[in-house]
Amino acid sequence: MSRSLTIVALLLGLVGGLLSDPAACAEAAKSPADVTVFVDVNVVPMDVERVLRHQTVVVQDGRIVTLGGRVRLPEGARVIEGHGTAFLSPGLADMHVHSDTREDLTVYLANGVTTVLNMGDASSGFMDHIRPAVNEGKIAGPHVYAAFRVDGSSQYGSFVVTTPDECRAIVGLARTNGYDFIKVYNNLSSECFSALIDEGRRRNMAIIGHGVTQVGLERQLAEGQALVAHTEEYLYTSFGALASNAPSEDRIPEAIAFTKRSGAYVTADLNTYETIARQWGRPEVAATFMLAPETRYLSPQDRLGWRGGSYTGRSGSIDAKVIFLKHFTKALSDAGIPLVTGTDAPGIPGLAPGYSLHEDLRALEDAGLTRYQVLSAATRVPGEFIHAHVQGAEPFGTVTPGARADLILSAGNPLDDLPTLQKPLGVMVRGRWFANEELQGLLADLVKRYDQGCTHP
Repeated sequence: MSRSLTIVALLLGLVGGLLSDPAACAEAAKSPADVTVFVDVNVVPMDVERVLRHQTVVVQDGRIVTLGGRVRLPEGARVIEGHGTAFLSPGLADMHVHSDTREDLTVYLANGVTTVLNMGDASSGFMDHIRPAVNEGKIAGPHVYAAFRVDGSSQYGSFVVTTPDECRAIVGLARTNGYDFIKVYNNLSSECFSALIDEGRRRNMAIIGHGVTQVGLERQLAEGQALVAHTEEYLYTSFGALASNAPSEDRIPEAIAFTKRSGAYVTADLNTYETIARQWGRPEVAATFMLAPETRYLSPQDRLGWRGGSYTGRSGSIDAKVIFLKHFTKALSDAGIPLVTGTDAPGIPGLAPGYSLHEDLRALEDAGLTRYQVLSAATRVPGEFIHAHVQGAEPFGTVTPGARADLILSAGNPLDDLPTLQKPLGVMVRGRWFANEELQGLLADLVKRYDQGCTHP
């Protein structure tokens, strides 16, 4: 037999052996590129308030496997140098979005957002195709959790349920179609809300969302609602502040007490309400939103929506409520009530995907929260919430062994300077690394596609 034929025979034998041995085949398929090592980085783990200097962090199969000062580097692994000056912290979470396109997910990723919770309006195409693909790492974007929104009327465009039997059926339908939560909206009946809570508990599907007018947040949380979707929901169903006047701050302790008793989480979306207040009755302010650099990454549909926003036609002012909500949010934090960040982007004019989350971090710090508290609301606490309420969810939100490898590498320490996260040196999601140059390339490609009238299906 010739030498070339002998080599071919040996290769065929090797391949055949691998195919007959699944374990060997899996081992052979694992390339060194599946392992990434961050070397000499300063880690902000977010399990407690601390910085671990000059660390090595090993990521394999989408998870953090090792962290320490002296770690043996796996042979052939991809190495990312921190040079002792870069900081590695958890990726950010936006726990209230209405994005359902690949393009928006790209923009979130470029801003260091590695987890989003879609709170309604997601198309079936997004749920059936885009969400699984991004969660499996087939396309670039943050990990997506999703809530199915229900209401008692069609006033706000939600799926309508009017009887307890319909509510029980819709929980099962949402579970079958891959949703993680049921989101309740304003106009549900009291009976329907209770049925949703009962069926959600039976099917291990948490109920989250708005204040329900006929129920009120105190009873909603007492019955088991797990998350309040906006701090301003307390204005409508606890404080009775439907007019422009802010409620008395004397009422804050009572709301703090019933929220703490329930163990519920609250979405601290101060920037969202601030943005609404800035354009309330002020079309000239809303017009400036279209001049912001980040609007180049908005879809054509959202650009039209921003131009036609309804808040500019409102009368009066809600500025006093903004001040109240700052104080209320600080009080919630001081009481130890778990807060998560959220933005409502991109449906509200002025709230661009990803960019608005950084503005929410700023607003929370301005309200008096420490930078560790702010960063916790965007990392560790969302991870705790998802772990508590989504069966089988991977741990995330900290830089600790076993956590999903969702990470931001930044030039500065975010505990000293939160805006450093706005210009990441790179972002990792589920172990896949995107250097800053690649992230900027994704954004440039997005702009080019929009200019050409093209989007992904």
